[in-house]
Amino acid sequence: MRIGLIGAGRIGTFHATTLSRHRDVGSLIITDVDTARAHELADRLGETAAPGVDEIFTWGVDAVVITTATAAHAELIGRAARSGLPVFCEKPIAVDLHGTLNALAEVDAAGTVLQMGFQRRFDAGYAHARDALRSGRLGRLHTVRATTADQEPPPAAYLPLSGGIYRDCLVHDFDILRWVTGQEVAEVYATGSDAGPAMFREAGDVGTAAAVLTLEDGTLATVTAARQNGAGYDVRMELAGELDTIVVGLDDRTPIASTEPSGPPPADKPWTGFLERFALAYEAEVAAFVQVVRGERANPCDGREALQSLRIAEACELSRLERRPVRLGEIPGARG
Repeated sequence: MRIGLIGAGRIGTFHATTLSRHRDVGSLIITDVDTARAHELADRLGETAAPGVDEIFTWGVDAVVITTATAAHAELIGRAARSGLPVFCEKPIAVDLHGTLNALAEVDAAGTVLQMGFQRRFDAGYAHARDALRSGRLGRLHTVRATTADQEPPPAAYLPLSGGIYRDCLVHDFDILRWVTGQEVAEVYATGSDAGPAMFREAGDVGTAAAVLTLEDGTLATVTAARQNGAGYDVRMELAGELDTIVVGLDDRTPIASTEPSGPPPADKPWTGFLERFALAYEAEVAAFVQVVRGERANPCDGREALQSLRIAEACELSRLERRPVRLGEIPGARG
């Protein structure tokens, strides 16, 4: 199998390394707007660098992996679909609903495969939580608490391009909430604070966010995010039911400290970022894509799944701006 990879940045490098050593991948063609970066990565892996995107579609590949900046995702997804190629794309499809729906229409028209990169679906902790909930161990689920906190904020130049904290950061929590619970979100109420560095205010974004989500069965979920959490990279989900409570992301590297005299000690080596925390999950999702391309398994996260998470993010942003609850029915793109 020959795979074209577009985007040789941080996550592109990780995926290229995983694919290069996969037993079912014969070769990679790597390209990037920074041609020197593409050549350096290709040389290091013993793969081929292409001078541009056109070559990905003319040199003969069996599938495409998109790890570029978000602004390029939708056009590249459409191009792959028109070329009849299965594609893996890091989230999001686009930063807005219009671009997302247009790209999905192209995929649907072509009848091709689009797998989205929501790596938490491949994390062992979330998978165990999903199984525990479905087994009945928790009884009736009544509360979910989820959080994502980055150790360091992104560069200021990234913020205006990110789509905002709900679309860029918390969209992962929205997706995994749906996946673990099997429930759709019915209503959101969201707020945020720009009390941190001035770059968030200048970008029209917030550095800290919180949302209360009501699921269709009445379960309540609180979801919070912070762009700067000096203790380390913190991603957790607690699920509380009438019979039991479980937590994902609580281990000896979780960057929290107990104030109780008999509490556990603080993490000796806290997580520093998403690539470190979710390395195994990233490897698993790319391996799954290879299986999808080979026809060995169904698509584990298609574009419609990404659309539903984006709709939640859109509802949260609208709620924050208008300071009111927002029903998901107000957001276009609902499954019909």
